[in-house]
Amino acid sequence: MTSVAQRPPLAPTPTGEPAPAPRRRASPAQIGALVGICALAGLLYAWDIGASDYGNSYYASAAKSMTQSFNHFLFGAFDPYGVISTDKPPMALWPQAISIAIFGFTPWSVILPQVLEGVLAVFLLHRTVRMWKGENVALLAALIFALTPITVAINRDNNTDALLVLLMVAATYAFTRSIYSGSAGGRTRWLLFSAFLIGCGFVTKWMEAWIIVPGFALAFLLASTGSIRRRITDLLAAGGVLTVASFWWPVLHDVWPGRKPYMGASLDGTALDVVFGYNGFGKIFDFGQTYNGSGINVALGIVGMSGGNADIGRMFIHEVGGQISWLLPLCLLVLALVGAAGYRRIWDRVPGDRLDNNGWLTWGSWLLVTILVFSFVQGIWHPYYTAFLGPPVAVVAAAGIALLWNRYRSSAGRGWLLLPLGVAVTVVWAVALSGRDAHWHGWTRWVVVGLGAVAVVGLVLGRARPGLARGGLAVGVVAALFTPAVWSAGTAIEHGTNGGFPSAGPPNTAFMALLRGELGPDVEFPSLPPGIEPGMEPPPGMEPPPGLLLPPGVELPDFSNLPTGPPRGGGIGGPTLYPLMRQMLDYAVANSGDAEIKLAVEGGGLVAGAFIIQSDHMVIGMGGYLGADNAPSVAQLDRLVADGDLRFVVSAAPGGPRLGGIAGMGGEIQQQRVAWVESNCAVVPPSAYGGSEFDPEQMLPIPNFADAMLYSCGAGR
Repeated sequence: MTSVAQRPPLAPTPTGEPAPAPRRRASPAQIGALVGICALAGLLYAWDIGASDYGNSYYASAAKSMTQSFNHFLFGAFDPYGVISTDKPPMALWPQAISIAIFGFTPWSVILPQVLEGVLAVFLLHRTVRMWKGENVALLAALIFALTPITVAINRDNNTDALLVLLMVAATYAFTRSIYSGSAGGRTRWLLFSAFLIGCGFVTKWMEAWIIVPGFALAFLLASTGSIRRRITDLLAAGGVLTVASFWWPVLHDVWPGRKPYMGASLDGTALDVVFGYNGFGKIFDFGQTYNGSGINVALGIVGMSGGNADIGRMFIHEVGGQISWLLPLCLLVLALVGAAGYRRIWDRVPGDRLDNNGWLTWGSWLLVTILVFSFVQGIWHPYYTAFLGPPVAVVAAAGIALLWNRYRSSAGRGWLLLPLGVAVTVVWAVALSGRDAHWHGWTRWVVVGLGAVAVVGLVLGRARPGLARGGLAVGVVAALFTPAVWSAGTAIEHGTNGGFPSAGPPNTAFMALLRGELGPDVEFPSLPPGIEPGMEPPPGMEPPPGLLLPPGVELPDFSNLPTGPPRGGGIGGPTLYPLMRQMLDYAVANSGDAEIKLAVEGGGLVAGAFIIQSDHMVIGMGGYLGADNAPSVAQLDRLVADGDLRFVVSAAPGGPRLGGIAGMGGEIQQQRVAWVESNCAVVPPSAYGGSEFDPEQMLPIPNFADAMLYSCGAGR
């Protein structure tokens, strides 16, 4: 080890403008490969999207409602009356609303924008990595990204993540252009454009877009040229652009003088409350602001889709691992190697390659910071959020394979062993992941084991016989990508578990039963955390996972005593308007007279979405997503009824809150509306519209329509 006194002096820092090595033009074969990868991505993302059932019915309802007026479009109204917005800013829904306005409201027109966003993200990722590592690594990164299982699932859905990922890849492209720019003005302009795109990400999915900011700022300070003063000035200017680009929409919403939707998931109807509360800083830091509702994780935890507990292993657990973690061990190995080499250069005062270091810092920080944030986030966290990790995993893995290959060929010591080690680790983890659900393409395990063995043997023998080395590398890459590729194809062809909570891999039959309202004892439940079983309290000293936190006064039932078959009215949370729902809506429309609002539905977007999707009548969903928002308030309901604008309401049957009912997740605010309806409206006999009487014994311990009753309000009730 070199002592401090013996360390060589630090080489002088290069001055002047950067002079990156000129890149060779792509060959026809490389251009064809890029076209083929983009075409493959488009095929996976667009395959049979007409069968998607509108994806997430909550966002599909909003996209349809946003076509009703400019105000609805600007503020992301959930319902056609504009009572409340979604709990996200509207940028991701704008392309969906435009597509609906052009092509009509169909499943494929709702999903089409995400397909295009996904393909464009693959293309931009290639162009970004090409500046750093050249064509071959860029092509491999694009292929890995296109074949990432959760990437396929999210681009076949209408959640906000597809646009968010595209904006982040575009921001990284602009940032890389800034680092590689040959002029001071070019560096500044591209950096400011990158900050603007990150701000657009904020207007897409709040603070998740800011995860990449710390790494980008550090990379710019270390890798950009020019004086330190100029770099700091540029970063401050970028911070100003980021602030304006992020907050223009929340501020516009809150200062808008005219009519506007109540901001979903807020406590006071403002967008800034969401940013600094439940869906923003509060989700990350858990500083005490409590949302009104119990959360959809109540149901998702029962069917094994809650996202698990907050700890460092979250990215590898059963619900999450198959979505994104296939290449994570390889990525972590590569980043450890890069970090160790960087530390050694700093210790020995040997300057490294500025541009190469920037690439590792940019993509590596995106990967590591995201893993840390996602692993320890305190609020509701869903496995499909891991789509945000798709780009850095693909790039770090592709660049890492190239790095290990160079070490393999040039190392005079034992460094060559790192490449076969990386192949072996990746193969072992792929076998472990696919073995968790061996009934769904579990055969890939044996193919991967065989390919991995051939690759490792080829790489070991290739040290003595170089002709075998390239073959071993190629087989190793195929072994690493084989099972994720099969999962991605299966997700596209078999549709996986899409809808409100998209996921790749084997369809979750319990989740689909939940949406249909058929979750009974005959349903095969996925594995729950150790020590937690349906109908049981967690062991002493063990905190229940987020998915099993129940509303006050509501107990988790014993699943063994549940009735079989669908409950009265069917399930909720999807686009299906079950017969009882249709009967209630038809009766309300026929008897509402001149009332502008034909029906108000308790239970929020989970219940009202089907009414909005399957009809063109003026239907409002009370309480936002879960029914927990104070919109419409009791005072607003009173005024709407008094003015003759509302006559019929769907609410819960009389009695206390029920976990399986339509008013079982919204907390105190929801119960205030339920009590107002019971006091001010009269139950319409089910026989009047062809329905059946409510039987409390048929309740299921999931969100469903079983206890829904139609109420008549106002004069002549």
